[in-house]
Amino acid sequence: MKESPIFARTHDLVLWLLERSESFPRSQRFVLTKRLQDTVLNFQERLVEATLGQKRDLPGRLAEADIELGKLRFYLRLCHELTWLSTGQYGHVSKMVAEVGRLLGGWQKKAGPSTGT
Repeated sequence: MKESPIFARTHDLVLWLLERSESFPRSQRFVLTKRLQDTVLNFQERLVEATLGQKRDLPGRLAEADIELGKLRFYLRLCHELTWLSTGQYGHVSKMVAEVGRLLGGWQKKAGPSTGT
């Protein structure tokens, strides 16, 4: 079975972000860095749950993933403002997140409206 593009792009995003965040200030390792890492991993988990869960739960799971993606955008912007990510790095990761967001949006549209979580 061929892997879905959203899973491949998310995997690339997770790897890039985990590697990059290792260079963030040690003093923030258990604060902002952890939140950033947890959020990107939570996003990936929500996608897995959407795939493996009941079909009726799909819209809600995808909505939860979208929330995690919004948090990730916030944390990335904050990391850039704190100069932990250069402008080039921020631009690169923003493009990765935007692509994943487009793929998620397409999946959400196909899955139908969420009944709330």
